[in-house]
Amino acid sequence: MAENTNNNPPETLAITVTEEKNYINEPKLEEKPISTSKTPLKSLQMRHLVLPLALVTFLLSLPFLFQSIWLIYVQQYDCEGLLKSLPRLQVVVAIGLIVTFFVSNGVVYLRTRFPAPGLILVMVPLVVMFIVGISFGGSFKMETRQIPASPRWLKMKVNSNSNWNNIKSCLYDTRICRDLEARTYNLKFYDFSTSKLSPLESGCCKPPSICEMEYVNATYWNKSNKEIYTGRGSDMDMDVPYDEDCDFWRNDETILCYDCHNCKEGFLKTLEGKWLKLGTFLVVLSVLLMISHLLLFIGTMLEQNGG
Repeated sequence: MAENTNNNPPETLAITVTEEKNYINEPKLEEKPISTSKTPLKSLQMRHLVLPLALVTFLLSLPFLFQSIWLIYVQQYDCEGLLKSLPRLQVVVAIGLIVTFFVSNGVVYLRTRFPAPGLILVMVPLVVMFIVGISFGGSFKMETRQIPASPRWLKMKVNSNSNWNNIKSCLYDTRICRDLEARTYNLKFYDFSTSKLSPLESGCCKPPSICEMEYVNATYWNKSNKEIYTGRGSDMDMDVPYDEDCDFWRNDETILCYDCHNCKEGFLKTLEGKWLKLGTFLVVLSVLLMISHLLLFIGTMLEQNGG
C-alpha cells in the first residue's frame, strides 16, 4: 500500500476540496464602479454663491442702522415737534429699524441651523417697514387722516388754526426771515428774484409774485395804489387772478406772510419732503432685503442638499 506523502489528514483534504468547489460555484459579485458623483463639487459651488449673498445682505442692512441713528440724533426740523405725534413716531421708526438690522444679521448668522424659521422671522419686520414706508408716501388709495405722517394727516394738522398759531410763532422765533434779509440785503430785485429760496423762505418771508409789489428788500415790499388789496376793487384788472395772501402780507417783521396760505404750504412741503424721503427709503431697502434673504434661503437649502 502506497504511503500517503501529504501530511494533511484526509478529513482536512475533504474540507479543503469542498470549500474550493463552493468558491468556484459561487456567483461572482459584480464590482461596482467607483462613484464619480459631482455632489461635493456642486455643494462647494453653492457655498461660493451663498457667501457673497450673505455679505450683500449684511451690507444692505447697514443703511437701516445709519438711518436709525440719524432719526434719533438729528430729530426734527424746525417747529416739527409741535405736531406731537411726529417725534414719537420718529423714535418708533428708529427702534424698528434697529430691530430689523439685528434680526436680519441674526438670520444670516444662523441661516444653516434654522433656514425656514429664519426666513419667516426676518420677513415680518421687513414687511412692516415696507407698509410703513408706503403710508408715509401716501400710496394707499383708501388713505385716512388717521395715519401719522401721511400727506393727508400732515395737511390736516398744519391747516388746523390752533396748530398753525403755534407753528407760525415758532417760525418767527427761528429767525428764518431775518436770516434771509441779512443774506440778501445788498441784492437788487433781479438777483433776488433769481436766487434759490427754500419753501419756507418763499412762502413766509415775501409776498406772492402775483401781487406785483415793489421790491425794497427780501422782507419789505411796497404796494402801489393800484395794487392795494382791500378786497376785489373795481379798479382791479379782472383778468388777473386774485390771491388773498396779498391782503395778509404786512411789512411788519412779526407778521410778514406768516398768515399766508403760501407759508402753510411751504411748511407742509418741508415736512412732506422729509417723510416722503423716509418712506421711499423704507420701501426700497425693505424690498431689496426681502429679495436678498429669499435668495440666501434658496442658496442655503441647495447647499445643504448637495446642490
